[in-house]
Amino acid sequence: KKKTSRPAQAHAEMAKTRGKKSTRGDKKEGDYSHLFQKTPRNFRIGQSIQPKRNLSRFVKWPKYIRIQRQRAILKQRLKVPPAIHQFGNTIDKNQAMTLFKLLAKYRPENRKEKKERLAKIAEAQAKNEKADEKSKPKVLKFGLNHITTLVESRKARLVVIAHDVDPLELVLWLPALCRKMGVPFCIVKGKARLGALCHQKTCTAVALTAVDKQDERALSQFCASVESMYEEPQKAWGQPQYGIKARHKIRARERELEKERAKRFA
Repeated sequence: KKKTSRPAQAHAEMAKTRGKKSTRGDKKEGDYSHLFQKTPRNFRIGQSIQPKRNLSRFVKWPKYIRIQRQRAILKQRLKVPPAIHQFGNTIDKNQAMTLFKLLAKYRPENRKEKKERLAKIAEAQAKNEKADEKSKPKVLKFGLNHITTLVESRKARLVVIAHDVDPLELVLWLPALCRKMGVPFCIVKGKARLGALCHQKTCTAVALTAVDKQDERALSQFCASVESMYEEPQKAWGQPQYGIKARHKIRARERELEKERAKRFA
């Protein structure tokens, strides 16, 4: 007899059983209707290795992370008065791009540049020469007390306030002061972005007092685009955002009320 290979035997057996209806009792050990068998995993104790799951819910996070997350949720749940709610009304992405391009031109000098400038002045004095007397540099003004003085004296041409100052009471009164003195202002996202302009970690607010001739038009256009947003004080209260459980409860309550109304007017 000719010897046949295993795959050929398997195909022959499959061809025989193709037309027949198989029952549970007919199937024997070693008889398979298909070449590729199912090998399901068993994830019970002591069996297959458990699949990887996202366990971040069960991690005990450090206390400072728990506090900042709880604070963020608490801020969503509270009904916010208009004076605080106005800090959520920030300028859009395109406006922010044009603003930060303009502000980047007027960054104040860093320590290295200041050191070099003072060294040049010292060398000139040592040689009894007159140092180059330049006009007052046009740079960004920062520091809350300094900006307050500039706004009160109406020297500031634009004030930029960060929306995430902590505690917010530090800048809560600044929009009202700017409106009273007729100084254009805007609220931007990120105290860290303002801090990067001033070589600081963070910055609550910055102000522009003067710009070069070529930037006059860009500044006036930006002030005009922002003026309508912050012309009048905001009167709307910030509405609370409920959690998923509370939203489901409210929906269930509304459904019950609708059923009662339907019964009454049926």
